Amino acid sequence: MHEDADRDGRGVAPGASPRSAAPRRTGPSGADPQGTDPSGADPSGTDREFLSLERELTVLLRRARANQSEMAREVHPDLESAAYGLLVRLEEGSRRATDLAAYIGVGKATMSRQLRALEELGLVTRTPDPADGRAWLVTLTDEGRRRVGRVREARRARYVSQLAHWDRREVAELARLLHQLNRVMEK
Repeated sequence: MHEDADRDGRGVAPGASPRSAAPRRTGPSGADPQGTDPSGADPSGTDREFLSLERELTVLLRRARANQSEMAREVHPDLESAAYGLLVRLEEGSRRATDLAAYIGVGKATMSRQLRALEELGLVTRTPDPADGRAWLVTLTDEGRRRVGRVREARRARYVSQLAHWDRREVAELARLLHQLNRVMEK
């Protein structure tokens, strides 16, 4: 975990598994000295684990937004940070504009504006969908694929460097849990 998580003493040391963290101390009544019961719920009924999760997600999302802006600028100096996620999704293959809007969680008008900007930058092309003439397929251009690939490779190298002290199984477990969380939040 990072320094923000450990500031209150409840974080897990770098490289340590959450399961190996010190057990919660309890007082004579079974409650810990901070007033929570052994189940982890504090007197207000809020689970400590979910408060910790909320705090960690807040820090992660704040950092992700900052990184997304930086990565967008690395792809193209005029690229909006919100459009970076579209490019990453398109790296997986062509998509309908309506599917991209649903995936990102924006309206059709916003998606149309973003795609127009990406086209003007030479990063994507739109072609009629052969399966439905009313729809458009959006595809990365060769230049778009090259630029996105370069930025993603640099980001992957940063992860490898920053998490070099982690066991590969922990990295795989983190990826699995994040995937599971993303699936739950899609619903």
